[in-house]
Amino acid sequence: MGDRHRDALERLSPVYGVPVTGELLDLGVLFGRHAPVVLEIGSGMGEATAEMAAADPDRNYLAVDVHTPGIANLLALTEARGLANVRVALGDALDLVRHQLAPDSLDAIHVFFPDPWPKARHHKRRLIQPQHVELLCSRLVPGGVLHCATDAADYAEAMLATLSADPELINAHDGYAPRPDYRPLTRFEQRGVQAGRDVFDLVFRRR
Repeated sequence: MGDRHRDALERLSPVYGVPVTGELLDLGVLFGRHAPVVLEIGSGMGEATAEMAAADPDRNYLAVDVHTPGIANLLALTEARGLANVRVALGDALDLVRHQLAPDSLDAIHVFFPDPWPKARHHKRRLIQPQHVELLCSRLVPGGVLHCATDAADYAEAMLATLSADPELINAHDGYAPRPDYRPLTRFEQRGVQAGRDVFDLVFRRR
């Protein structure tokens, strides 16, 4: 990390950071207010999360990623843009969801461009698989949204099959969804589009 990111991580983690400790979070206390919460799994460098949070001040955004420079960048963006509705966790998303988020506590979960693990022998590492989807779904409020996006066509097909098979989820569209206006185009996505890759959005709601 460069000096800017190192400074942001050290200085801002006590302000906006969320330790992945295994202790159940009181989201109202964490954000200093009671409001619907969006969980951003795999927030990358944080630009999309910061943009969505800035455009959606009535909801709180909890971002989690294992990429330290990305977490540091999101912390810096949160401070620079004065985003009181963003909190940031460095660690494993499934550990955070499983141990620190109560059932029926999230208004939405975003999984944008997760690692596709393209080799067949690595597919078991993919985030969107039945047991993980069951866990994520349990943390959504009834009517809450699970929104995934990927530019890996085979992963998109697997996502659609997995999400459609979960009895607690309803597809909000007939198959893939058009990109909602609230999901910003990131530099990562733009590079993929320029390389000729299609982008697939999947928007499901909990029953």
